[in-house]
This record gives sequence, C-alpha cells and structure tokens, in this order.
Amino acid sequence: MGRGSSAAASLGAPPGQDGGPTAAAEALASLVVDLQARGLKVEVPLERRTGGAGPSDSGMLWVGGFPITVPTDNAAAAGSPYVLKAEDDGYAIFEDGRRVAGASTQQRPRFYDLTTADGVPYWKIGLMHLDSFASTVVQTCSYWGNDDQCKFCGIGVSLDSGRTIVKKSPEQLAEVAMAAKELDGAVDATLTTGSSNGVDRGARYVARCGHAVREATGLPVEVQFEPPMNLDVIDEVADLGIDSVGIHVESFDPAVLAQVAPAKARTGIDQYFRAWERAVARFGEGQVSTYVILGMGEDPELTVEGCRRAIDMGVFPFVVPIRPVAGSLMEDVVPPAREYTESIYRKVAAYMSERGMATDVAKAGCARCQACSGLQSVEALLQIGARPIPISHAV
Repeated sequence: MGRGSSAAASLGAPPGQDGGPTAAAEALASLVVDLQARGLKVEVPLERRTGGAGPSDSGMLWVGGFPITVPTDNAAAAGSPYVLKAEDDGYAIFEDGRRVAGASTQQRPRFYDLTTADGVPYWKIGLMHLDSFASTVVQTCSYWGNDDQCKFCGIGVSLDSGRTIVKKSPEQLAEVAMAAKELDGAVDATLTTGSSNGVDRGARYVARCGHAVREATGLPVEVQFEPPMNLDVIDEVADLGIDSVGIHVESFDPAVLAQVAPAKARTGIDQYFRAWERAVARFGEGQVSTYVILGMGEDPELTVEGCRRAIDMGVFPFVVPIRPVAGSLMEDVVPPAREYTESIYRKVAAYMSERGMATDVAKAGCARCQACSGLQSVEALLQIGARPIPISHAV
C-alpha cells in the first residue's frame, strides 16, 4: 500500500471544501486520528488482535493508504459513528452513512494454520501486525501482579487467555518468522519481552532471538527492552546484528510515570536518555525509538519537550494514544480525543521534519510499521505544504 502524501490523495475532501490536496490530507489525517480515538464498527470479516499485550482488541487495516490499528472490540467502538462496510470493489469507512474513505483489510495469515513439530500452533509463537511479524519472546514480567505493574500493560492477560506460551525459543521464532515471510509477506520482525530482574533486564535473550530470526530470514529486526543496568549490554545487542531497538519510556511526565509505571519511574527518565544515547551511537539515528503514550493525564508541554529532546539525539518518539487493554489496570480509561492527540502529533511531526527525521526512517519495529500512531498521516500534511503548529506554541 502507498504511504505518506500519496495516501492523502485517495480521500476526497469533506463537503464544502475545495477538494484540493491539502484539504484531502487534512481530512484523512483527522480521520485516522479520530478512528484510533473512537474506534470502528465492523460489518465485514476483519483480522483482529484480541486479548492482552500488543495492539489489543483492535482491527488491522489500511485507510486511505495508511496502515492503522483501530479499536473494534471495546465500549468506544460500540458507540463509534464509523463503520467498515463492503463495496463492490472492496471496503470503505462510513461516518453516519456517508462514505469518508476507502479501506483494505488484512486476510488471516496463512502461517497461523501451521504447527511446530511438537504441536505448538504458530500463532502462539508470533503474530502478523499487518506486514510485520511480532512476538513477545518471554510472556512474563517481574513487575506483573505486584505494586510495580505497569497499569496500561496486558502481558499477563495474553498468557492467562491461552493465546501464547510462556517462552519462545530462538529456533521456534526463526521457524515461524520464515513462514510469515514466505507465506504472508512479512517485511520485518518486532520482538519484545517482559522485564527481568537481571542486569540486562531481558535484553540479551530477546537479542538472541532477534539474531536467530535475522539469520534465518534476512528480515530486519527490532528488539525491545528496558534500559539495562549495565549499558554495555546495548553493545552486546548491537554486536548480534540487530537493526533497531525500542527502549520505551512511555511518558515524559515524571508524575504520570510514577503513577502508571512505578518501576520505570524508579529507573528515571534521565536514565532512558543515557540508554538512548548509547544506543544511537551503535544503531544510528532513527533506529532507536521510544513509545510515548498520550491520554494518561500527562502534561502536554512536558510531553512535547521530551519528544523534542529525544529527536535532537536521534531517537524516534513513537507517539500513540493509550489503547485500554481489557484485564489491565487501566482497562476503563477513555482514549484521548482526536483534537488532543492531533495537536501533539502536529508539533512532534513538525519538529521531526525540521530535524530531518521522517516517519519512514526506522528499518524495523513499531516505528517502521506506524499503524498504532497517527504521526505518519500528519507528516503527509507537512509534505504537501500544510501549515504546521510551531513546537514552541502551547497545546
């Protein structure tokens, strides 16, 4: 599917507008962000990610050419004005009966029907997130079930629901990733892990798994882990040939971080910056990313300034709205409104553009896929000359 400014051309401007490329891009960006806030009703078959960690309880599709994950199985989606319907030549998004965008969907991956020699279904080892193969290699976390549990996380929910296994081996992951590439066109692999109490926080094992996948498939690989207690571990990860890393701070607001992710707060935001600096030196600018979650009560100015500081050192701030996970401690949180997330997207995208960091810079991982964020659709506005919101202005 096409991306960036070319995608904007696939959406007609709303009634009353001149239908020019800027109007079309504005409408498409707003639609993408609003869908992620308000969800989508579905009247056609749609591949969905249900239960636990990842883009949970969501449908996976392309809207106007942009890859997006959209809530389809929660209370917001049940009351959404948006509906995915069939057309003669495909699918489209309708709002209150009016067609607003073309859409295409992901079919059930063929590798899901396979099993390992010892009888484990491939889909319990890894999943397709649109065109990306993804897996949590260790489905346990030292924070889960105690006072340190990250309130937005659903890592234990996936395990309790029987949708995965506790630990995937490098050999299993390599086997399943190869099938995902050959049967379903996976273009990269994203591997994450629950945090351990070890000095490496789980980084060594997820990197070993990533190395096995890369050696077997040739796919670019991102691995995700917390800042190791010894930053030399980051060099060990790089030495295994990993392409990109995700080291996720989640929020640049220390008060919010202390409330929703107390163990990460104890690590400290400055330690994340130290880890990122080490990682950028090894992996390169744009190949180190961090999740920045919106809608947890954060100060928007601290959020934008934190993104700016990260961009300045070559870190990609993957800004996303919170996706409440059923069974998590924040399952009842309402995602932030489109106006809030879009205003922050515009500031961050504008600064990324100013610093020469495009949304397609990452070789692998969530920042490469982009489906859980609206940053890419907002970037398209800048590419066709829409006026950005200066980063120094208040949200």
